[in-house]
Order: sequence, then C-alpha cells, then structure tokens
Amino acid sequence: MGPFARIFLIVLDSVGIGAMPDADKYGPYDAASDTLGHVLAACPTPLPCLESLGLGHIRPLPGIASDQPPQACFGKCALRSDGKDTTTGHWEMAGIILDPGFPVFPNGFPTGLIAAFEHRIRRRTLGNEAASGTEIIQRLGPEHLRTGSPIIYTSADSVFQIAAHEECIALTELYSMCRQARELLQGEWRVGRVIARPFVGDTVHGFTRTRNRHDYAVPPPNGMLLDLLSAAGVPVFGVGKISDIFLGRGITNSVPISSNADALEKTLALMPTFKRGLVFVNLVDFDMLYGHRNDVAGYATALAETDRYLAKIVAGLERDDLLILTADHGCDPTTASTDHSREFAPLLAFAPGRPSRDLGTRQSLADVGHTVAANFIAANFNLSAMPGLSFLTS
Repeated sequence: MGPFARIFLIVLDSVGIGAMPDADKYGPYDAASDTLGHVLAACPTPLPCLESLGLGHIRPLPGIASDQPPQACFGKCALRSDGKDTTTGHWEMAGIILDPGFPVFPNGFPTGLIAAFEHRIRRRTLGNEAASGTEIIQRLGPEHLRTGSPIIYTSADSVFQIAAHEECIALTELYSMCRQARELLQGEWRVGRVIARPFVGDTVHGFTRTRNRHDYAVPPPNGMLLDLLSAAGVPVFGVGKISDIFLGRGITNSVPISSNADALEKTLALMPTFKRGLVFVNLVDFDMLYGHRNDVAGYATALAETDRYLAKIVAGLERDDLLILTADHGCDPTTASTDHSREFAPLLAFAPGRPSRDLGTRQSLADVGHTVAANFIAANFNLSAMPGLSFLTS
C-alpha cells in the first residue's frame, strides 16, 4: 500500500474492542470491559459500512457479519503506554510512549496543591474528589451557586477538572483559572489535562454541562509525528479537539466541532479541497456524552450515525487516499464505572482498489503514527527514531 496523497485518520474516541491483558491493574471494572462488544450486545445496531470494511473480521461482534471478504485491512492495537486516557492514546499515535504515565489522584488532590490553587484564584473550592462530572454538578451545584466556589474533581484519568456555572463564573474567568492550574500542575502534580467544565441550569430543573469545555494539555515532547510532518511541509488539518491535545503543534489548520455529526460533516466538506496531507479527526461524543454517562442506547445510536457518515466518506475517497479508523481507549457504558477502560483499539485501514489483509494485533498505537510518517516523509527522517511499525509494509 501507499504512498498516499491524503490520509484521513479518524479516532472513534473511546470505542474500545475488548480488555487488554493488563486491564485488571487499572481498576475494578477494566478487565470486564468490552465497549464495542457490550454496546452491540445490549443494543443490536446494524453498521453496514464498518461491517463491509471488516469490523467483524477483527473479532466476533454481536450482529456484525464476517462472511464476506473485507474491503479494508483490519486488526487491533494495544496501548504500550501506562494509562487509558485521551492524551495518552493520542500521544501514542504520534509516537510518544508514556512509561510511567501521568499521575492520577483517586483520593483527590493533595491539600497543599488545593491551597496553592485557591491562593492563585482568590476563591475557595468545592469537591476535590474523584467523581462523575454529571453527578458532582448536581450534588454541589447549589452550593457552588451560593458561594461562587468552583468545583474541583478528577477521575481515574490524569485530569484536573474545574466545573463552574456560566452565570456564576464567566467563561473567561473559568478559562483563566484553568490556565493558572496548568501553570501550577508541574512535577509530581503534572496531570495530563486541565479541563474547563462549564454548566448551566438551576436547583429546580438540575444542571447540564455545556459544549464550552476547553482542555489544557501538557506540551508533547519535541519530535513527535506532527512536529515531523510540519518540518517536512506536510499539511495537517485538525478536526475537533486534536489541536487542544497537541497544543496546536504541527497543526496547519483546525476547526472546532459541536458534535460527531459536525466533525464528520466538516471532514466531508474538506474532501474536495484538501489535496495533500493528514486530516486528523476526533469524534468525542462517544466518550463525553455516552461512555462517561453510561448511556448504552445513546452510544449505539452514535455508532449508527457515524457508520452512515463513514459510508459517505468512503464513497468520496480517491485512488491515492487512505482512511484509518481507530480509537484511543475504551469507555464501556455497560459497566458500573463511568471511567475510561483499558482496551484494545480497533484498526481499519481502507484505500480504494487496494487489497485487504489481516494486520493482526499491533503492539502499539504508535504503529498508526509510524504508518503516517512512513507514507509522507520516509525519505526525510530516520524511521527507526520513531516508535512503532508501519502497517503499510508490516
């Protein structure tokens, strides 16, 4: 396969395809997690495009046939890094292996850290615990409105999340708080992401998070995939939170999104005009709206919606295009947990008119980034310097 003028890399955020062998080390529910398998078992959902590409050839899945030859190369990727979150998964795709991973705080953040943060923002805080974001704003929202104190919480991931009502703390101030937290969270406190979690509502009708979320990530190490593409003059178009995850590094252009459908509409709109380079897309709704909220039916509906859009994208691909579909971790909505799960990522690689083959179990998501690098810039850098193996040839 290859070389290709364009690669469309679409990350189905949290659509894991079964627990990794070390999953039991990451939490009480991880070893029993199987995001895609459990969702399809609970809510039978036809996925004709993904089925035709070869989803059912990766492993048996409820309702997904595997009796026809797949159109795409198929396999699954392990995560070599320590962790199971967005930053860890996407960074590994870009050739960054984290071992050890970012620190986590299952019992809340140290009192010294909270005191330092409160001193910086000149406000007291509420919460400081590991919690579901939708649950904690219902529980502490009334006190937040009464006191003006932002709600601080974390999860099983390496995140420092700040929730505030948009009419109590303006978005500009909330974002400023997040930037101050990002400056403070260094050394042993160096979490992967600080996340602004604005919400609206009232004590009578309840509270709802808005789409004005903003992530403040740790700067990725120099020399990762997007740096290499930039140095080689390869355009990179980020769709969704890709730019946030990599702090804009190596991103030529970027567009925000309001939903999975919006992300896929914008990807389709790019296809007639974007002639060369990487289109890097994140579909966050699987994770944010359905996985973390244990909404199994919503997750299944989102899979069906994405499948319909993927059919349009596949139909619009040209002879020298490559479509890569994968995930960054799992988030099984059928378990009692609302956290991410340590799962394999599905891998489908489709190029019109090119033969399919079994890519097997890849040892790292870094194989995705290595494949992109090998396609665009193999002649301009030492491939052995970047983790992973290209599945164009291996």
